Amino acid sequence: MPSGNFAASLVMQPQGGAAQAALRSFVAALALRDALGAVMGRPEGLALKWPNDVLLNGGKVAGILLESVGQGARIDRLIIGVGVNLASAPDPATLAPDAVRPVSLLGETGVAIVPEDFLTHLAHGFARWEQGFATYGFGPIRTAWLRDAARIGQIITARTTRDAVTGTFVDVDMEGHLVLETPTGRQIIAAADIFF
Repeated sequence: MPSGNFAASLVMQPQGGAAQAALRSFVAALALRDALGAVMGRPEGLALKWPNDVLLNGGKVAGILLESVGQGARIDRLIIGVGVNLASAPDPATLAPDAVRPVSLLGETGVAIVPEDFLTHLAHGFARWEQGFATYGFGPIRTAWLRDAARIGQIITARTTRDAVTGTFVDVDMEGHLVLETPTGRQIIAAADIFF
């Protein structure tokens, strides 16, 4: 991680199984959106890219990675990894040609913040959204996430390990799956890389 950028992992003992634990990527995305908005003093320019990125002015400023430890459907530990380009972004030449352009908070807004201070904002946001998730379930999280979803109503491509599906991004269902409207009908996608 370049100096001045933010990287952290949160280890949890979540209730519920693997499907419930996976929804925490949406909780983390909302917390990141709120933390970045608080640091910037405004939420404009922020969007959420399914399933686990935060965009600033159309470029990727933050990413989330979930890993779990357990057996079968039981999750003993969930690790939520977060990386934020606070001070600098990766060189686009090091990424796939069709990857979302990387950006940094400093480069896009001129706002400088040290990682330790950013953690305070992120922890506050995560605690709030996690409490809502524990109390009310995924419904309110889904609604809040969809309000800032990148490219909803537009044509995107979802690349799975087997194929690529292109269609109009119409929804995220109650399991957190991407819903695309394609020429052959609705496609529900559980895991994929998204390309605009």
